[in-house]
Amino acid sequence: MKLKSWFISLWITLVVVGLGHAGWMLWQSPAQVAGWAVVIALLPALVFFLWLLVGQVARTAATLWPLTVGPIIALLLWLALDRVSLMPLLHIVGTGLGGGLLYQFWYSRFGREQSQALVVGQRLPSLQLADGDGKPVHTDQLAGPLLLIFYRGNWCPLCMAQIREVAGQYRELHARGVTTLLVSPQPHENTASLAERFEVPFLFLVDQGNRVARQLGIVAENGLPAGLEVLGYDSDTVMPTVVMTNAAGVIIFSDQTDNYRVRPEPDVFIRILDEAGVS
Repeated sequence: MKLKSWFISLWITLVVVGLGHAGWMLWQSPAQVAGWAVVIALLPALVFFLWLLVGQVARTAATLWPLTVGPIIALLLWLALDRVSLMPLLHIVGTGLGGGLLYQFWYSRFGREQSQALVVGQRLPSLQLADGDGKPVHTDQLAGPLLLIFYRGNWCPLCMAQIREVAGQYRELHARGVTTLLVSPQPHENTASLAERFEVPFLFLVDQGNRVARQLGIVAENGLPAGLEVLGYDSDTVMPTVVMTNAAGVIIFSDQTDNYRVRPEPDVFIRILDEAGVS
């Protein structure tokens, strides 16, 4: 997994560097085919990540066609009209096509096995977590149905968008007596700041050292993009997971996505509660 940690940081850097190189080429000669080909190959990736950062995107399709089609078009353009400039070809094939395919079909997927501790129909194990102030919270001491969302941290834009969606449902969840737990291995101060940002009656909890994630088999070792350690995050994080229980503590829904970009729609939670007679 450490390889994935370095891949995502390196790939984004190479996308930016490649577009900078293309801009330099086009500044020298606006009609240069190789420069435009690099732009076509790499711009979809840059737009995608900017979209994640500012667009409040909670999920995407598993396959991101622009990240594949753009580099293929760029390669065909290079083959038809250039076939001389080798550095642009590295940007197109290596960073654009190769990086895009690796991101979609290797980096985004965990290859996880479904946790046997989170099977629908069995009781949720007793979990010990901590609130933003470090005070212990035990799930078996919480009354009523539970909604647990395990998220990677404040650094993950999809996680923040998912929490924003659920925060918009808090009245419907509260009306059904649901206690919502948002769980991350990030530092306490990050969790406390997140709670202040949303101001909803949820429990914003910390899984110190990923103890609960390891207990449940949902830890993502070295899942943090390389470089973010300087912000205080641990290199190990959690695979995004959603679990719901009824008032008796029996699991009625478990989403253990194998792709961090593919997550359940928020309406699913209300539907599951209604089907289980939680009202």
